[in-house]
Amino acid sequence: MNKKLIPTVLAAALLASGCSLIPALDKTAAPVADQYPVASTQGQQAAADIPWQNYFTDPRLQQLIQIALDNNRDLRVAVLNIEQARALYQVQGSQQFPEVGVSAAATRQRNQITGSYGNAFSVGVGIQSWEIDFFGRISSLKEQALAQYLATEEGRKAAQISLVASVASTWLALQADEELMDLSRRTLETRQESIKLTKLRLDSGVASELDYRQAQSLTESAKATLAQQTRQRALDANALTLLLGQTPPQELLTSLQGKRLSDLPVMADVPAGLPSDLMLRRPDLRQAEQSMIAANANIGAARALFYPNISLTANAGFASSELSDLFDSKSKGFTIAPSLYLPIFNAGRNQANLEVAEAQKKIAAAQYEKAIQSAFREVSDSLVSRQTLADQLQSQEAQVEAESARLKLSDLRYINGVANYLDLLDAQRSLFALQQAVVQVRLAQLQNQVALYKALGGGWTDGVPADAKTAVSQAAPIAGKP
Repeated sequence: MNKKLIPTVLAAALLASGCSLIPALDKTAAPVADQYPVASTQGQQAAADIPWQNYFTDPRLQQLIQIALDNNRDLRVAVLNIEQARALYQVQGSQQFPEVGVSAAATRQRNQITGSYGNAFSVGVGIQSWEIDFFGRISSLKEQALAQYLATEEGRKAAQISLVASVASTWLALQADEELMDLSRRTLETRQESIKLTKLRLDSGVASELDYRQAQSLTESAKATLAQQTRQRALDANALTLLLGQTPPQELLTSLQGKRLSDLPVMADVPAGLPSDLMLRRPDLRQAEQSMIAANANIGAARALFYPNISLTANAGFASSELSDLFDSKSKGFTIAPSLYLPIFNAGRNQANLEVAEAQKKIAAAQYEKAIQSAFREVSDSLVSRQTLADQLQSQEAQVEAESARLKLSDLRYINGVANYLDLLDAQRSLFALQQAVVQVRLAQLQNQVALYKALGGGWTDGVPADAKTAVSQAAPIAGKP
């Protein structure tokens, strides 16, 4: 074969490698209703368009979120997964091109006929068994790697959204812990004073021992509640430490003391939009979609195994029996060897590989649909809770006011001997329980706002560590994304 034919053969091979056996991906309609069961606010900025710095306006919380973005180990792993997926995509893409290398060899062997020894020297540039992607096996694997990379990138965004929401919820829980502990301390002080007065009345013969024992029981109950709340506060602080990746600044934790949940800056009310918006705004849904695309591309690679495998080996260089004549013009030479392999029998391995790929595609499709349904439920739950929690908080605050008035009347009636001590203790116990319930409902209301913001795709911005920005900027040109 003439040397001039080599470029022609290579060009023909490249042109031939354009066939694809990847099946068309049919996306069924989203398996959810067209509307949420509860009407949402309209005409406001969507949650996904509100940076977390604008949604969480408390400077202390903003500082904690930024610390978490810089140090959280789960987010760091997600960033490194992007690097890994980008490199794997590059590895897969490189297989579409021939690997060119330099080879050199020297041998000395005995001639079995003449009994003499001879030398052979060679040096050249060649292509080692380059698979020509005629039926798209390599391009299918490249498409799969690209989709996996994009899924990994979306997964990192979803990890940040989850991290931001977790830090905010834990911070609110810590504030509620401090408020509940403050309430328990004040209640305990009141009951300790009450038990002293009851003891004096008992010693004076005005009160019975039953009154004293009931007051004592109520005091110990307040102590137990305070111990429980102290433990919960420590657990929430530990959870925040894990989210931040370091110990929270002490000045921020100290700033919670004496504060109430009602003192925190108000979070914006965000509209839910339509369920179809979720597939465009939530990174975890886009991640599931890309995983489905990757599984579908793998079917194309499995199908290609049923067709001939065409490969090319080529070499051009010098060969001589004498080292001194190796680079002589008469020592020039080249070889080009195309080969074809068609599988006939492999005990059903290719068919099994295709069945595995098709099953994986169905699994990925089911997981994608499940992710859509889960997202729909998260938004629906938050919308339902938003209205009912507001109504519940309003009713319980009114109930606290009524119970406070009842306690004052019960105390007055007891002092005047109209009512027994049990009525007073019951009013004290009821008021304390309702005051705690108000704090817990207010916490649930605030955490529900955080959950709705997260469920609608809010919390993703470019305010991420430098290594994350580097990973995304390096991978974006590969994926063809801005």
